[in-house]
Amino acid sequence: MWNNQQVISLPHLTNEIVRGARKTKLCAYAVALEGWRRGLTLKWYTIDSGKFDEMITFGVNPPGRLFSLSSETETHYFFRTRGDKVTDEAVEIGSDKNETKNYLERANVPVPQGEEFLEGTTSDDIIAYAENLGYPLVLKPTNGSLGNGVITNIKSANELEKAIDYVRNTLEYEELILEQYMPGEEYRVYVVEDQVVAAYNRLPANIIGDGEHTIEELIEFKNDQRRKNARLFSCLIEIDQETLEFIDSTGYDLASVPKKGEKILLKEKTNVSAGGDPVDVTDEIPEEFKRIAIDAVKAIPGLYHGGVDIIVDLNKPVNQAAVVIELNPTAQIGGILFPMRGRARDIPSAIVDYYFPETKDVQTDREKIYFDFNTVLGPLQNRSGEEVEVAPALVGEIYQKRYIVTGKVNRIRYHRYIKYSALDLNLSGYITTLAEDEIEVIVAGTDKSIVNRFKHLLAEVEDIADVKKVTEENFYQPVKIGFEINEEMENVGRKNIDTVIKRYEKELHKMRKDKRRLEKEIVKIKLSRSWKMTAPLRVFGKGIEAKKIK
Repeated sequence: MWNNQQVISLPHLTNEIVRGARKTKLCAYAVALEGWRRGLTLKWYTIDSGKFDEMITFGVNPPGRLFSLSSETETHYFFRTRGDKVTDEAVEIGSDKNETKNYLERANVPVPQGEEFLEGTTSDDIIAYAENLGYPLVLKPTNGSLGNGVITNIKSANELEKAIDYVRNTLEYEELILEQYMPGEEYRVYVVEDQVVAAYNRLPANIIGDGEHTIEELIEFKNDQRRKNARLFSCLIEIDQETLEFIDSTGYDLASVPKKGEKILLKEKTNVSAGGDPVDVTDEIPEEFKRIAIDAVKAIPGLYHGGVDIIVDLNKPVNQAAVVIELNPTAQIGGILFPMRGRARDIPSAIVDYYFPETKDVQTDREKIYFDFNTVLGPLQNRSGEEVEVAPALVGEIYQKRYIVTGKVNRIRYHRYIKYSALDLNLSGYITTLAEDEIEVIVAGTDKSIVNRFKHLLAEVEDIADVKKVTEENFYQPVKIGFEINEEMENVGRKNIDTVIKRYEKELHKMRKDKRRLEKEIVKIKLSRSWKMTAPLRVFGKGIEAKKIK
């Protein structure tokens, strides 16, 4: 049922290519990969490399997240999606929601009405302001990120007091912003200078009824679909207390079967990390909203590209419907690179175009070549190096072949001979053992004649292998730069591998079901009347235990 939702992906940025780059790593990898494929020199750095002195505001980040792209004439440094043309001032403003709002208001960019409350402001003062502003409201930390601490649709003073206590005492954010709650659709719009490159609707976690399956089953179907998505595989819909309460508000429970086409919301937040759906709307949103996003970026000194979050009330006229709620100079782009529905948008290309406009016309088969992210970052992660330069990409038209070699060919010397011969000829690819007497050799290069002649090189051996036959066929899958010998595959048939994989997938599926069942039982217990009534006893018991320890 979820497979019917059409997604048009980027052929040069598939799940297979980005398999080793997850969450925020995906953002950095996508931009770095695009520049590298155009022939730019790519280097990755640790925080000890000294390169942070050249870009102070990139802050303390995990190894390997800072990289540079260089042409013959210039070098630019990047932190995830943010390049060094974005100034220190822009980053500082973007990290402070209230300061951002002040700049937007001065530029006549529409924003929700509200106020900032600094550390030391009492809850009573905040609630008094709320009474004048009017409910419903949104409470959020001044310097929070990824939706942390954002409490929406607060409808009373009692709810507001609980929200303040939670954000300040549990999450430990002292400085807060209270502003109008704007109902409507939430859009993330990515802008590069005067152009909207992408826009997607961020929908709260939800399922659509089919008249046959229970809500719990529909959630699992939805999660199965998300597991196939390079960005969403780790952002599954959790059946937690918030989810159960949302389901309960519809009059249903997990065992209910909603009618066909009925939409059930499961969360309040629209964040992808909370199970939200990124849906491409780049071609659908009105030009007025795109203009607001562009104006918002221009309102911040030194911010030339970044993400703009907009709330749109579809019940209002277009010229009154949208307000900007946040700007992000280091916006995550995985949601629009791998949406749940619609067309993936090539933000990495737009960013590299902006920093290296001379590379726009570089002609290369970029969907055929990539580098392995984790292999490249290995020396940085194990602290054996402070910077790593990635081997140059194959630039131009790339030719590929798949050769099947049979005979006495599973010998280490023969495999190494193939590898070093390929590297000497500037070919990339790999060797895989298919059977005891059969191997697969994949080669890719920009010289068609060399790729085609490699077949003879495979056969023209004497002491290191006994080749009976070499067959060839065209190959269309992406190939990593360099040459690998898949030694872990040797002497293992493909059918055996498939059997092992299927067995582990089945066991993993069962473990996930058991985990969800236990989580659901725990939530039900905590929501039960008996659990609430016995809360004083548990507190009392903890007090006794504490005295015993003393």
